[in-house]
Amino acid sequence: MIREANNRLAQAAGCLSPPIYRMLSPYFSELENKVQEIRLRVNRPVALVGAQFTGYLTENGALTDLPGGSLLKAGKNDLEATVQRACEYSVYARQRELREGFVTLRGGHRLGICGTAVQEAGEVRHVRDYSSLNLRIARELRGCGERIFREVAEKSGGVLLCGAPCSGKTTLLRDVARLFSVERGCRVSLIDERGELAATCMGEPQNDVGFCDVFDGYPKAKAMEQALRCMSPDVIVCDEIGGRADCEAICGCLNSGVRVIAATHASDERELYARPLLREILASGAFETFVFLRGREHAGEVAFVRQGHDRCAA
Repeated sequence: MIREANNRLAQAAGCLSPPIYRMLSPYFSELENKVQEIRLRVNRPVALVGAQFTGYLTENGALTDLPGGSLLKAGKNDLEATVQRACEYSVYARQRELREGFVTLRGGHRLGICGTAVQEAGEVRHVRDYSSLNLRIARELRGCGERIFREVAEKSGGVLLCGAPCSGKTTLLRDVARLFSVERGCRVSLIDERGELAATCMGEPQNDVGFCDVFDGYPKAKAMEQALRCMSPDVIVCDEIGGRADCEAICGCLNSGVRVIAATHASDERELYARPLLREILASGAFETFVFLRGREHAGEVAFVRQGHDRCAA
């Protein structure tokens, strides 16, 4: 069960097995702004990872940046207990997420899961024998999307945020959605397939997403279809596009005159235009502005902005 806390690190760490939680808890304040991920691997040291920091806990509860010595190691029971707690002791109810390799926690934090896949008819049905876990701490930074908002608010075309993993795409998207709904008074449908944007719990967003209408847990394409049908949005905001269904849904939004603001994994223009399905989406004209982020070490910072007609050929 996730423990509630004002400290985002403490909130996310609430899913950890009790022994690891107890060893880590004295450092919550010290590490709050340093740690982005907590990594557990069977019979390997518990690693606390940040953009410019990697730390370990020793067996006697000290914090060190040295990977050797008597370090606290995660056992199989720790990984099993962590997954159980992340699922709030209802693993069966979270099977869809587990098959995708992650579980979203209250607060928008995400537990990535590696283990042994159990397949049926060529599809992963569930995961057993967990071998590695990666707990990513979600951050909420109100105002971080101001630059992007000012850049695109008066335009009418779509916006695509491009960045490597942990570069701040989700955090920026959340704030841009809030600004469009509050500052511009737009009707914004927020497509939160993985629960990281609004972090909805029992129907109530835990993060500040302004006046957005939140589609929580829906597949993106289905949610876009429903939003167009019943919520009359001016803007649709969604995370991590790239599949065939996403392409078709975004084209449907374009044909309906609805602006799309989305994100994708691409650290530069070469990576962006190297993906065939993304090229199809880009060729549709759905996106007018491309925002590239600086990367993990400067999460949330914009490297440069390209307009569609300015882009270099890949």
